Amino acid sequence: MRHVLRIGGSERNAFLQNLVTNEVPTAPGSLVYAALLTPQGKYLTDFFLQETGEAILLDADAGQAATLAKRLGMYKLRADVTLETTDISVGLGTGPMPETALADPRHADLGWRNYGGPGDDTDFDAIRVRHCVPEAGIELIPDNTYILEAGFERLNGVDFKKGCYVGQEVTARMKHKTELRKGLTTVSVDGAAPVGTSIEAEGKAVGTLFTQSGGQAIAHLRFDRAGAAMTAGDAAVTYDG
Repeated sequence: MRHVLRIGGSERNAFLQNLVTNEVPTAPGSLVYAALLTPQGKYLTDFFLQETGEAILLDADAGQAATLAKRLGMYKLRADVTLETTDISVGLGTGPMPETALADPRHADLGWRNYGGPGDDTDFDAIRVRHCVPEAGIELIPDNTYILEAGFERLNGVDFKKGCYVGQEVTARMKHKTELRKGLTTVSVDGAAPVGTSIEAEGKAVGTLFTQSGGQAIAHLRFDRAGAAMTAGDAAVTYDG
């Protein structure tokens, strides 16, 4: 489920620009994917931003919307910014795109997001697993996940050319490492295990299993420990690197 916040006021763009990981849209017609981080660079929530000409609509996971609105209100101070909840629905789909819909900026296979209109019956878990696209509350864990380990650069969710934002210093430092030692990836899985099951190899924890579909799954792995013979509960897990 999704929830849409309306952010208005003459300083709405500058307000968000100083907070979020991506360039804030200034003209109608497209969506931007971004996140809000802790000062320590850890994920708090991800969302889509749409400029309407009168306000910015922020499309967030319904379970995170109230906490996000509270956090934005804390940062607002005396800026000319308004924050409102809305009852705008969000329909998701991959079929013919309705006139009211906008393309999902993360990956072409994720289709479109229809604000105020219906979606279709696409199996989005299958698409997410195939392209290793994390979801809030599953693979994206507040106060725990680092967005580069979660693939935000590949998913167009972070801009390294924009100015400072909350958590920018840690994110930039991770970007300039020679190689990430752990992160989300797609694995093969034979069997099934609950989301959050520990993945082990030779009796040692090497990661966590998340969304599963069609013999594949999204997993968070320590790449130096991962291999072809791992288990997650009763399931066999294989990582080809």
